[in-house]
Amino acid sequence: MICMEEDPAVETAEEAKEPAEADINELCKDMFSKMATYLTGELTATSEDYKLLENMNKLTSLKYLEMKDIAINISRNLKDLNQKYAALQPYLEQINLIEEQVAALEQAAYKLDAYSKKLEAKYKKLEKR
Repeated sequence: MICMEEDPAVETAEEAKEPAEADINELCKDMFSKMATYLTGELTATSEDYKLLENMNKLTSLKYLEMKDIAINISRNLKDLNQKYAALQPYLEQINLIEEQVAALEQAAYKLDAYSKKLEAKYKKLEKR
């Protein structure tokens, strides 16, 4: 016969026993208590996330209201500016017309100057004869 030494960590069939009923009940109560704590923590975290999102939405809504007011003011100012520009339009057209007339007058003055120089040159030529 071969003699085997027994390992003290290995249980034999006779040694393995069911835990006592009181131990099972205590372990179940502990497990349910810890599971309740875990789930409470998860729900609390989710609730806090929703509160944060709600606060962010409120702040975003306020920011959009401010931006709306700014856009309304810009629109109002742009309408006023367009009305002022429309009121100035006839004067701007008059300025353009005057500018064209001044340019034509300047050209006429250059032509007159050139003509007067030719006349002067002819006069001097005739005077020398």
